[in-house]
Amino acid sequence: MGRPLLNRRLAEFGTTIFAEMSALAVRTGSINLGQGFPDTDGPEEVREAAVRALRDGRGNQYPPGPGIPELRTAVAAHQQRWYGLTYDPDTEVLVTAGATEAIAASLLALLEPGDEVIALEPYYDSYAACIAMAGATRVPVTLRATVEDSPGGAAAQGYYRLDLDELRDAVTDRTRLILLNTPHNPTGTVLNRDELAAVAELACERDLLVVTDEVYEHLVFEGEHVPIACFPGMRERTVSIGSAGKTFSFTGWKVGWVTGSPELVGAVRGAKQFLTYVSAGPFQYAVAEALALPDDYFHGLRAGLRRKRDILADGLAEAGFRVFRPSGTYFITTDITALGEQDGLAFCLGLPERCGVVAVPNSVFYDDTEAGRTLVRFAFCKRDEVLREAASRLKQLSGG
Repeated sequence: MGRPLLNRRLAEFGTTIFAEMSALAVRTGSINLGQGFPDTDGPEEVREAAVRALRDGRGNQYPPGPGIPELRTAVAAHQQRWYGLTYDPDTEVLVTAGATEAIAASLLALLEPGDEVIALEPYYDSYAACIAMAGATRVPVTLRATVEDSPGGAAAQGYYRLDLDELRDAVTDRTRLILLNTPHNPTGTVLNRDELAAVAELACERDLLVVTDEVYEHLVFEGEHVPIACFPGMRERTVSIGSAGKTFSFTGWKVGWVTGSPELVGAVRGAKQFLTYVSAGPFQYAVAEALALPDDYFHGLRAGLRRKRDILADGLAEAGFRVFRPSGTYFITTDITALGEQDGLAFCLGLPERCGVVAVPNSVFYDDTEAGRTLVRFAFCKRDEVLREAASRLKQLSGG
């Protein structure tokens, strides 16, 4: 056969880096700080809610296409509780197979060939693949690193910011939407109110849609998470994406959701129904209960992950990395130049043999791979003792 089997739009992507590095961790018996999943389960009462749903026969057959009413109501209540955003659970909430499907369905629904999508670079790898599947063109706007005036205090060694002039210059007559991610993976950046207000103003001025991935909304350590849908003129042009996996530490359940106007949610549902159609029936009931947990749970989650961030960030700094201490998410970006290294991919491939630790090269998150060539991402959503052991192993890099 003269024609490649894989659709040409996907040929550049290959196997996701997360699958590759997790397989490398298993093969070498290394500590996996590459893929962002916790090594402990979430609240016992949430797990028991899933078991109860299974035993009671709730969700064992196809759930409703938009998601069970209990979860759609819980999502709407969550948006009202935390952000003052009001959504109709019947027409403005859609349950998806995790945020990954929500992103795919949103982009497939809203884009056509020839459209341009502005995305904040570095970006999660599925963004680029979904834009390609829709036949659209991605236009990166790069978050720039600085090592001055870090908001993290004396221990912080760098952070990332959005260049609003660069964002404005990226908009053309072909721009259809802006794809946001805040808190941002992999940099840990949390866009502040002024940045979000500028993005909102630009979207309204140029009549752009916004798709915003907010799965790390409850994992903010400095600053605050403000949904862009809260800004004037944005509710009717924003598709907001959330997920239970990161907030409740059940990433394998793959329960996500979309909120937006009836027109936007209806469009996304039009694509989603031909992807998974439905998923995670019993888990939807459990997540509905999880979203109603008291504030103490969410505050405790944030405090625990802030502690884990600091354990690993301090250990990485002691091992000789330049550390970009994140304001949110599960992830720490580091620069390996100070270790005498120049190639993040080669560094990560060799790290299991050198130290028994797995990380992810940030270059896979860039269109301009040179921009991320010396950057490496570590996940800190692991037990404290695992993070301390990883930090101890990494000290070998600097002779410690």
